[in-house]
Amino acid sequence: MTRIRRGYVARRRRIKIRLFASSFRGAHSRLTRTITQQKIRALVSANRDRDRQKRNFRRLWITRINAVIREVWVSYSYSRLIHDLYRRQLLLNRKILAQIAISNRNCLYMISNEIIKKVDLQESARII
Repeated sequence: MTRIRRGYVARRRRIKIRLFASSFRGAHSRLTRTITQQKIRALVSANRDRDRQKRNFRRLWITRINAVIREVWVSYSYSRLIHDLYRRQLLLNRKILAQIAISNRNCLYMISNEIIKKVDLQESARII
């Protein structure tokens, strides 16, 4: 039986995998078997860390908003601000609020003052 030459199919597959791992160090970019293992590991990490990144940014935004809000009012907190925003039906997401808190604190103070006034007015109208 004659020898069958695989030709370019296997070589193309390996080259494609090698291009993915070209920036890896050591055997992780040279040996085909370890390249495939590292490729699987890298893709798993990328998928996991996309969710982790969203989680971390949300925590960062909440921390920034809370820090700026507590500078002015000691008793007023992030959770009360978000609660009052929902009661007033002002749907500003945390990313935008954090950007406002960093770039223009006075604007965030104005927003929170207006919310507090209107919530207080609504509560007093309900009592009467």
